[in-house]
Amino acid sequence: MMFFRILFLFLSLALGVVAQNSPAKKLRDIGYRGIWFELNQQFEFGDKYSGGLGTYTAKHRPLAVHAAEVGMTFFVYGGTTAVEDKHLLCMIGAYDHATDEVLRPTVVHDKAGVIDPHDNPSLLIDSAGHLWVFVSGRGRTRLGFKYRSVRPFDISVFERVTEEEMTYPQPWLQSDGSMLHFFTKYTGVRELYFETSANGIKWSADTKLAGIRESGDERGGHYQVSSSNGEKVGTFFNRHPNGVVDQRTDLYYVESIDHGGNWQTAAGDAVEVPLTEVTSSARVYDFASKGKNVYLKDMAFDESGYPVGLYVTSGGHEPGPINAPREFRITRWDGHGWQTSIVAPTGHNYDMGSLYLEGDVWTVVVPTGLGPQIHGTGGEIEIHRSTDCGDSWALERVVTRDSPRNHGYVRRPEYAADPFWYFWADGDPDKFGMSRLYIGDSEGRYQTLPYSMSTDRVELGLKRPVE
Repeated sequence: MMFFRILFLFLSLALGVVAQNSPAKKLRDIGYRGIWFELNQQFEFGDKYSGGLGTYTAKHRPLAVHAAEVGMTFFVYGGTTAVEDKHLLCMIGAYDHATDEVLRPTVVHDKAGVIDPHDNPSLLIDSAGHLWVFVSGRGRTRLGFKYRSVRPFDISVFERVTEEEMTYPQPWLQSDGSMLHFFTKYTGVRELYFETSANGIKWSADTKLAGIRESGDERGGHYQVSSSNGEKVGTFFNRHPNGVVDQRTDLYYVESIDHGGNWQTAAGDAVEVPLTEVTSSARVYDFASKGKNVYLKDMAFDESGYPVGLYVTSGGHEPGPINAPREFRITRWDGHGWQTSIVAPTGHNYDMGSLYLEGDVWTVVVPTGLGPQIHGTGGEIEIHRSTDCGDSWALERVVTRDSPRNHGYVRRPEYAADPFWYFWADGDPDKFGMSRLYIGDSEGRYQTLPYSMSTDRVELGLKRPVE
């Protein structure tokens, strides 16, 4: 057995990647190339969502983690082989904060025959520094995979650990070194599950977290965004009335302080899982009665350990003015009740941003600016800030201007550190083409990542003084 493991590792090092159908040999110049995708649900004002979706979906998280021990930010994304291709590659890259360089990215898994970024990866770094890449599947038709880096803090070689049913992976490291992984199963509808592991190798049985039923035997389905502060995990989720994802509505929240053993509301009231009732103590806000859809974007815990959720509300699933107003909102627990405020209006249901909580100063980085493809996914990136823990918001800075393609799916690294404070992809939602990736800092400076790389490292210039 040891002989075959050594042989496997030798071959992996030779290729620089462990993946089925590896395209490594024909991609000697590979750089940061985002995948372009359209759902192909067309309406008067365009596709339901489309464009550069390398950092899609909001339900894949985290996509990046800053490792202070080595001064690097590691990040995963959905890549592709070339600008004229829609061939999905599950990629990992790294940014070296000391040298201001990005490393040549690695293909962790080649999704040969798949063009859909629903199969994009998520990332976890364990207590020993090993990088875990959770490659999403798509329901029961395409399975997901867990990969582990052979060496700590090294993106060059990965080994496959599992192949299983999981969609929308959201893995979190706990303070004791264990892992808790939120994910979705397709059981005719989308239902929420979680699993736990002491080391990432052996996992618990899948436990259903939520499968709310509208009435009788009709199942609803859910999307979620989760987070962890090491001591607790929490998740905000919506519901799909009668399983119809285009009617996603309402806002729920539950958390666990014992690594998934028991679940409770933000107020500390115990809840039994799986949740099956529309009305329960876990429901934060009844948006259904207001005729509002809910599109979840991000969540984090504040200094008191209270949950804060970022999401968009709108009048329905079709793009264009028919379902305006669309609004970025935050809902936060203040120790006594839930408080909600509007951050900014936005133009599309799938405008995706990230939330940062630093004392009383809270920030969202979102594509709320009008982009060149005005009714499409994304826009121009803007920074909105609050100095009163989210009670009021103001536009502080415009990041991108006069762009040729919409920017979207702005993602926050765990433990984010400048100048890699967020990253995203661009793309034209109206026509197939190139998608570039970018990283930006808290002051709104940003840099395009190299689309092709002939060397192992490329300096970005983010740490140079502003001229």
